[in-house]
Amino acid sequence: MRNTKYLVIAALCVALGIVLPIAFHTIPNAGRIFAPMHIPVLLAGLVTGPVYGLIVGVLTPMLSSLLTGMPPTPILPAMTAELAVFGLGAGLLMHLLRKLHYMPAVYLSLLGAMLTGRVVAGVLNALIFQLGAYSFEIWITSYFVTSLPGILIHIITIPHICFVLQQTGVMVLYPRSLPKPARHDIL
Repeated sequence: MRNTKYLVIAALCVALGIVLPIAFHTIPNAGRIFAPMHIPVLLAGLVTGPVYGLIVGVLTPMLSSLLTGMPPTPILPAMTAELAVFGLGAGLLMHLLRKLHYMPAVYLSLLGAMLTGRVVAGVLNALIFQLGAYSFEIWITSYFVTSLPGILIHIITIPHICFVLQQTGVMVLYPRSLPKPARHDIL
């Protein structure tokens, strides 16, 4: 039953990752500034784990590009790699930090995944996608300075969404202990 629930959540995150950027793209350059597609991918990783997070991170930009033209084809490979690492990293870190209280676990997983995804995308841009035309300054500007409002939105909203999901039982951060079986003495 848990796999079905996670599959449904992952599918909802992919759909949200396609629809949410459409609303933001009514504002010029809003995709780069607010990074709305990142929110559902990070949530998928945090809520469903690394496998579904990775799948959502790969499918969301590809399907969005096919259906809406966003992200554009030149940006698609780096963004797919970044979002795949976001989903995978958030899920892995949540798994590793699951014994912590839920808010520190969510914040550390979120920040770790966001940083790792940006580093991976920057390295791939420098070595493969934009070889020779990419620099450290471009990476800092595009992944941190321009997207600072989006980073702040992610840091503020995603943990609160996780808190609500934790309270409703959709997201279980603590491993639930099984009740001890009753001991029956057989004579």
